Amino acid sequence: MARVKEIAAESIREWERISAHSHITGLGLDGLKAKPIADGMVGQVEAREAAGLVVRLIKQGKFGGRAVLLVGPPGSGKTAIANGIAKELGKDVPFVQLAASEIFSTDIRKTEFLAQTLRKAIGTRIHEIRKVYEGVVKELEVEKAAHPYNPYQQIPVAAKIKIATKDQSKTLKVDQSFAIQIYQQGIESGDIVQIDPELGRIVKLGKSEEAVKEKGYDITKEKALPIPSGDVLKEKEFVYPVTLHSLDLAFARETGSDIFSLFFGGKESKEIEPEIRQQVNEYIKELVQEGKCELLPGVVFIDEVSMLDIETFAFLNRAMEQELCPILIFATNRGITRVRGTDIVSPHGIPLDLLDRLLIINTKPYTKEEIRKILEIRTEKEKVKTEKEALDYLTQIGEKTSLRHAIQLLAPAYEVAKENKREKISIEDIKFVEERFVDVKKSVEYMKSLEEKFLK
Repeated sequence: MARVKEIAAESIREWERISAHSHITGLGLDGLKAKPIADGMVGQVEAREAAGLVVRLIKQGKFGGRAVLLVGPPGSGKTAIANGIAKELGKDVPFVQLAASEIFSTDIRKTEFLAQTLRKAIGTRIHEIRKVYEGVVKELEVEKAAHPYNPYQQIPVAAKIKIATKDQSKTLKVDQSFAIQIYQQGIESGDIVQIDPELGRIVKLGKSEEAVKEKGYDITKEKALPIPSGDVLKEKEFVYPVTLHSLDLAFARETGSDIFSLFFGGKESKEIEPEIRQQVNEYIKELVQEGKCELLPGVVFIDEVSMLDIETFAFLNRAMEQELCPILIFATNRGITRVRGTDIVSPHGIPLDLLDRLLIINTKPYTKEEIRKILEIRTEKEKVKTEKEALDYLTQIGEKTSLRHAIQLLAPAYEVAKENKREKISIEDIKFVEERFVDVKKSVEYMKSLEEKFLK
């Protein structure tokens, strides 16, 4: 017998995973002007304002075939700005984030991986008007007959169902396919259903609020819904949000005609043929022209862009010229370096012909005051308390080494404070962990002092 046990609110803990950019909720803009501190963002005023312009152009559909490059030293907020752009665009706009090194760790071709990634970042909303019967089930009779191969078993062969709204009621007789669906979904009187005669489908939407009250349930997994109004047979618009990559996969399954498909019923290859993508493009264009679909070009954010090679750069250069292409945002912390796969030296390791197509946004190192404010935001997000002297000392560490190193010392310092029965992190706790977790400069000095003993 199923049981329901009430749990005290104090014992319920929210799932928390504090990441490096959990505190970012937007770009912190007032119109096109950046606030000094807002939405978890601190400083980088010019970069955030430039990103705000990019967001506005994307929303207006005026940024097609373009790309953005975020350039700055490590720990200067490039990924934070990319996350801020994603938050500003909202949930409706697809945002795909990956590191350039991921492209080389897949079991498909690099260009195919990029093609699939670009297609995942292009969303569509397909609109369809269908005639459906919708209402609450008032009466239900299911006709049963003996199974043709087992006379001792009864199976549904037809059904008579009376559906009603607040204004009308209809009695429908349905065939075996609908009767089986009624049986499988456990549809009964008081349920609100939707019947699509063209697709041959009946869907249980939930239980009517009146039926829930009549049965006197305190707790039920059934969704209580109000009884619909209007006619029982009505035209309803259905919206299907789907990405181009999902459509590619669907078309590939339908048109699979290789030897593996013939014998085993599925495609062996994980790659999608260009012809199938062309079919999807034509299908979507036709729906757009008929007003049945709207496109939602999203954003692909590629970090560590200098890790890409000449082949992938050439592919991206060509992809930007196509009609259906998402917005590309690159990020790099490299200066003058070699383009991977060639002997050519270029700014940021990007070929000049692609670099000339990019809108470049520079991020600057944070000032002492900005580092302190970011640390305050992080302590609040990680729910730790620090003494003023400890925060000052941590700010000095961030200024001398890096902001990332200072932030990484927060969690271990808090554990030391708890061990010492303190509610706030003290300067002694910071110094304790600083001695045990060294920064990059100290690590390099240590390596040089023992260079002869390290393996080469």
